[in-house]
Amino acid sequence: MSQPNIPFPQSPVLPTMVDEKYVIQFSCHKGIGCWNACCSNIDISLTPYDVVRMKTRLGISSTEFLKNYTVPYEMDKDSIAGVKLRPVEGGTACRFMKPEGCGIYEDRPTACRYYPVALLSMRKQDEYVDRDSYAIVKEDHCKGHEVNRRIAIADYRKEQGLEEYDELARGWRQLVLKKQSSGPSIGKPTLRSRQLFFMACYDIDRFREFVSAESFAKLFDLPQAEKDVLLADDVALLQFAFRFLRQVLFGEESIALNAEAAQERLAKVQEKRLIEEREAAKKRAMEAESEGDEGFD
Repeated sequence: MSQPNIPFPQSPVLPTMVDEKYVIQFSCHKGIGCWNACCSNIDISLTPYDVVRMKTRLGISSTEFLKNYTVPYEMDKDSIAGVKLRPVEGGTACRFMKPEGCGIYEDRPTACRYYPVALLSMRKQDEYVDRDSYAIVKEDHCKGHEVNRRIAIADYRKEQGLEEYDELARGWRQLVLKKQSSGPSIGKPTLRSRQLFFMACYDIDRFREFVSAESFAKLFDLPQAEKDVLLADDVALLQFAFRFLRQVLFGEESIALNAEAAQERLAKVQEKRLIEEREAAKKRAMEAESEGDEGFD
């Protein structure tokens, strides 16, 4: 089984994995002794759906949100990028923290909603679906575990609105898992593929411009009615972005290509294959010649 993808990289996550039936003892509420302590020292990774919710709440474009409210980071060495919430200037506190609590509570990120639970997404190498497990985060400052309130993780997820958040970020998690599990077989992503991944996942307004462009229409045979729906709805466009990335990064075709574009693509694939075969034959010939020369020494 592949390693779990833990969205709380710097937090003390208990190693034992549990399922959604596991009962936690926890409560976070105004008046508790550690109120706002978590928000005072943040390390919050954002999902693409988090970005959509937060940029909409702030009334700004995704491009502006990414520039002013996030910092990028590499999920793995030489790999695709993620984004984290940028803290206050010169500090570690969340910019949305207020004395009374979160200033964007209704649109807070997935990681904030899950706390003190960590979602662990993983996939067996011979499976095509990801599986969710959970772990418990316990930090010394947190008094929430001392409150006598017991609730199953499944019910906690419902209470925190996580069913919607998880479902709308599932396509992204599957892409990340697929890249992580593929390893050397896929190789180091090109700069172009990393840029496409970042734009399609996080900068939904730039991706909308990309899909609206004439060059996109020339390559992909997307019905106008479907395109109109996508361009008018951030969430629908985000789900389409995941499909697009599976196709361009992993060859899982679900978006039809225009006939002419398909022919051009086939011709390029065949040309590339022919060049590779010629190079391999040339290499074999040189090796054989080298071995022959050594025989005469």
